[in-house]
Amino acid sequence: MLAHALLGGVIYGCYFALVGLGLNLVFGVMRIVNLAHGDVLMLGAYAAFFLFHLLGLSPFIAAPVVIVGFFLLGLPFYYLVVPRLALAKDAEMLSLILFFGIQQIIEALAAIAFGSSERSIPGRVLGIGPFHLLGETLSRAWVIGGAIAAAAVLALYLYLYHTRSGLLTRAVMASREEALASGIDMHRISARAFAIGLALAGLAGVFAPFMLGSVTPAMGTSVNLAAFAVIIVGSLGNPLGTVAGGLIYGVGLLLMQTYASAWADLLPNLLLIGVLLVRPTGLLGRRVRLA
Repeated sequence: MLAHALLGGVIYGCYFALVGLGLNLVFGVMRIVNLAHGDVLMLGAYAAFFLFHLLGLSPFIAAPVVIVGFFLLGLPFYYLVVPRLALAKDAEMLSLILFFGIQQIIEALAAIAFGSSERSIPGRVLGIGPFHLLGETLSRAWVIGGAIAAAAVLALYLYLYHTRSGLLTRAVMASREEALASGIDMHRISARAFAIGLALAGLAGVFAPFMLGSVTPAMGTSVNLAAFAVIIVGSLGNPLGTVAGGLIYGVGLLLMQTYASAWADLLPNLLLIGVLLVRPTGLLGRRVRLA
């Protein structure tokens, strides 16, 4: 049971790293807190659900469609909302209020449009039969979902550390003032990072029916809680530190579900409280101001 929990926890951790990755990227570049992040993931899950049930498109085809669609939606949304936030005296606190309102609107509209019943996609669309890894038998849908999440994390790493745009993004993350003084187009870099953050959330949503079990309009709140636990454990403002946070969260979740299932739902709260008390900057983080 221990080996199964550890191996499954690593797979889950890769997925939860993807869940928190876009949220942490947006905060790292713009210092705004997107409380609608979980609802963007929920919309990605519904997009995959309807693409499968109405058009017969598998998640492997739905994933690039959702990534491109959410990226293209993210660009105009950034220019509509975020530059006005930057003019505020306390942009971080205002972003909390604004995106909380956006979250409530998205959730309400989704409940009206899709209903409150749970939706799912059959796991067999990702392959039939269990997956055998290191002597353990795992759900094939789990393994594929975790592998795709790991590939997305790797793709973001390559973007940040092996492209010119990624270099400029890291410069903005390190110091917005110095980046502006050096002539970097802040809005162009920030808009791209914001759109990538939405695209990553949408991708996580495509595989949410397999990793989280079902999709409902209200799932965004619990997803947000897990995402905040992951990024605070890893390091707030450091996207790749999210990987460490995701692995810790995933392994901890599977261990608690195996040995103390009644307490498993408390794990995000316990991680948040524990890390904030012991190391507020996260395991790999530097001091940043949240609000």
